[in-house]
Amino acid sequence: MVALKAGDIDRFVAKPPANVHAILVYGPDTGLVSERAQALVAAYSAGNDDPFSLAKLDAADVVSDPNRLIDEALTIPLFGGRRTIWVKDAGGRNLLPAVTPVVNLLDCPAVVVIEAGDLKKGTGLRKLFETDKRAVAVPCYADTARDLETLIDEETRAAGLTITREARASLHGLLGADRMASRGELRKLCLYAHGKGRIDTDDIEAIIGDASAFELSELIDAAAGGDLPALDHGLERLDAAGSNASVIAGQTLAHFQWLHRLRADVDSGTPAAQVIENVRPPVFFKRKTALTRQLTIWTAPDLEKAMDRLSEAMRIARLNDRIGMPVLSEALLTLARVAGARSRSRR
Repeated sequence: MVALKAGDIDRFVAKPPANVHAILVYGPDTGLVSERAQALVAAYSAGNDDPFSLAKLDAADVVSDPNRLIDEALTIPLFGGRRTIWVKDAGGRNLLPAVTPVVNLLDCPAVVVIEAGDLKKGTGLRKLFETDKRAVAVPCYADTARDLETLIDEETRAAGLTITREARASLHGLLGADRMASRGELRKLCLYAHGKGRIDTDDIEAIIGDASAFELSELIDAAAGGDLPALDHGLERLDAAGSNASVIAGQTLAHFQWLHRLRADVDSGTPAAQVIENVRPPVFFKRKTALTRQLTIWTAPDLEKAMDRLSEAMRIARLNDRIGMPVLSEALLTLARVAGARSRSRR
């Protein structure tokens, strides 16, 4: 089966078919990977966390013992029903020897859900799941503007709150690279605004992120705009506040992905200022000048390299929180130097 189309994924996750016995959930948005894998496991196991019905395996253990996975898949639950096998942290590990026999089973009594990171097309697990009719590949990429609108609506509606247009626009510049982080920030914001009835920009400035939302946006703009003194100062403040490096990396990555999408319009002949003016939902007015400048100095190839650098920094920060901030700082300082050099060359 080919990878699911974007429009089919939510329906599949909400009500997965019974005739599937192997699902690969993968992509650069690790929070969304985790969220969708959890939803699939919950759907197949019907919320039953009985170890006889639900087995949670670490990919490292499966690699060290390739027969473990098929043994688990063929185990009949003590109290009947269908067994669910959840394999976590499969990114970068060679699970093919363990997974292939499971996928090839004609009548598998269990369903196997594998949670992985970003995988290259046409290789390894992704190739296996995208070409076998008994398997399904569920890609998880950074939230689009429409996805963020849905997420904001879900969380504010659940909290009984409305949100102003300006506040909504501000959130679009701060969320999106990691679904779980975005959802967590939104829930924290809704909790802060509980009893007010409406969320506005003052609430966002007060609560989003480990530092204020605008403090973080200023840090991102400093990196993308080549302002080394401002970036250095911002990094010191965030580090002192105990900020989560992977969340900052994710939000910076979302910003560069957004710039990359807009840069296509600039390359098609639309002036950068007009591109920013046309963005919907509209950007926060205080950032328009900085964003216009960023679109002018960053080319599409440079943005692609920056996204690769930020993805790697986010990955390392997730794996080892102790070195997360130094790795992130080096990545952001490198981007700021590139932005400064490109800006000088265009004068």
